[in-house]
Amino acid sequence: MIVRKSAAEVERIAAAGRVLADCLDLLAGAARPGVTTAALDQLVEPFIRERGGAPTFLGYRGFPASICASPNDMVVHGIPGGYRAAEGDLLSLDVGVTLDGYVADSAITLPMGTGDAEAVRLMDVTRESLEAGLAECCPGRRLGDVSHAVQEIVEAAGFSVVRSLVGHGVGRTMHEDPQIPNFGDSGRGPRLEEGMVFAIEPMVNAGGHEVYVADDGWSIFTSDGSLSAHFEHTVAVTRDGPRVLTRRRSEGV
Repeated sequence: MIVRKSAAEVERIAAAGRVLADCLDLLAGAARPGVTTAALDQLVEPFIRERGGAPTFLGYRGFPASICASPNDMVVHGIPGGYRAAEGDLLSLDVGVTLDGYVADSAITLPMGTGDAEAVRLMDVTRESLEAGLAECCPGRRLGDVSHAVQEIVEAAGFSVVRSLVGHGVGRTMHEDPQIPNFGDSGRGPRLEEGMVFAIEPMVNAGGHEVYVADDGWSIFTSDGSLSAHFEHTVAVTRDGPRVLTRRRSEGV
């Protein structure tokens, strides 16, 4: 069942989203060649707690950190540690914030130093596919319209959407119904209604869509070793169209 939120609940999720957006901008400013993923993680918990929130990921199903930090061919769920970012890396950073009992979820992928042209194109296409999916989050549209919009952008560029990982409902808890694949047919699935809140999150590989879970039980890698990028926003369906609740100041949108 897709839980619709009241206007007051959407505002609470938006408040969590503002903390999260500023947290991601903090991380973007600190992420550069030479930094370890553990050092980035250490910035996050005090930042969120100073603003009255809590890092949603910390302890979630046993996850040991406040962020997921996933370099290069690691798609998602990377555990921060001693990995030191190198010039030319791609680094995906995923963060959740819980504030006053409501959750927002967002992710970005960053180049470490100067990324090569294909890596930059992968990031640009993934970001564009996210915006296409967000644009479909309007009353009366179908969930399949969101999925199809993402897939169409990605595959037209010659990349692959990860098919075994999905976006999701969010707000009262971290993961709610529905699951939101990044591929599918338009005009299919539940009709979108005002008050629905989703985490739309394209995970896009430069090579094939297949992935595998590492021995740590968390980190997920591309099966062919190709680069991967991940962008995510929390969005509310409103009578006026999509309202992105985790938009960063640095996006300038």
